[in-house]
Amino acid sequence: MADQNIVIVEANDKKGRAAFVDLGREFAAREPHFVPQLRSEQLELVNPAKNPFFEHADVQLYIALRGGKPVGRISAHIDHLALELPTEQGMGPGTGLFGYFDAEDEAVAAALFAKAEDWLRSRGMTRVLGPISLSIWEEPGLLVIGQSHPPMIMMGHHPAHYAQWIERSGYGEAKRLLTYDLDVQQEFPPLIRRIVKSGERNERIHVRKVDKKKWDEEVETILHILNDAWSKNWGFIPFTEAEIEQAGKKLKPIIHEDLNMIAELDGKPVAFMLTFPDINRPLKEIGGKLLPFGWFKLLRWLKKPKQADMRVPLMGVLKELHNSRLASQLAFMMISEIRDIAATKYKARRGEIGWILDDNQGMKAIADAIDSRVNREYVVYEKTL
Repeated sequence: MADQNIVIVEANDKKGRAAFVDLGREFAAREPHFVPQLRSEQLELVNPAKNPFFEHADVQLYIALRGGKPVGRISAHIDHLALELPTEQGMGPGTGLFGYFDAEDEAVAAALFAKAEDWLRSRGMTRVLGPISLSIWEEPGLLVIGQSHPPMIMMGHHPAHYAQWIERSGYGEAKRLLTYDLDVQQEFPPLIRRIVKSGERNERIHVRKVDKKKWDEEVETILHILNDAWSKNWGFIPFTEAEIEQAGKKLKPIIHEDLNMIAELDGKPVAFMLTFPDINRPLKEIGGKLLPFGWFKLLRWLKKPKQADMRVPLMGVLKELHNSRLASQLAFMMISEIRDIAATKYKARRGEIGWILDDNQGMKAIADAIDSRVNREYVVYEKTL
């Protein structure tokens, strides 16, 4: 039976968006391994004037109140680029989304899902996927395995009981996303080292670090490869020009040239690998606050992130090379070079690779070959409306 004391209100104006973000921060702080994020960054993500996602999406933010007290939140949104994709790639016509889900209890959760579903249904949606907050490139999926350790940079972190509430509201699993943990100090197996050495002797192959002096060009190159390499993946939505520009600006401060590689074949860029030092470590130390001295500590750490764990959020090889030995060789060469630099120059001990779709056999095989192990699993749920 529905809880009649629950009232759900819209949160779309400046004050509402701030309340929406702050409520999410309150829920996050309850988790034993939470890492406080920068509030300003979180506000930008839900601000139509700051996030280019809103240029191709309709978004509705909701806050649940009980007795006037905020007890939950959710977003309902329609990405119009997702509607244009083939159904077999996970999105497609009639697919709406929910995200930014938090709830005090299961009654609040049920009320929030019903509200989001009604909003989507009223706009012609026949199916809902989530949580995806807000873009597929931001935080897709609910953490279902891996709550026992802190999240790394740009990773969602959710309590285990959310999965039960979502499933009891009629949702089933649509896709599972994996992350892999790697001991950076451990050398790769002999077979992988031989594959890398063979590639280094191949005059057609050149693996180079990115050049921040021509950063805009490098971003264009990387995202061109990404849009091609991932174009047939489940849930793939291409970056728009505005999103490419924003991604370049956002990523530049955390980019270290020697941790990010572009592989060229006969002088043509055909693959890339991005690696970010885990900024969650200094964020936890400053409590997610830049003032009064947090900004200084954060900038100092970003300049020299010693003993930082590393995350590989994105890598890709042009589609024309998929299912070839060369594709895996290029991947191993980039991973090997970055691992060596991370271990020696930055004194890193851990690396994390992902997300990787649970049916992406090629990437799973690469992760297994370098002796990495699954350490987190996320689930994107679906429901027919």
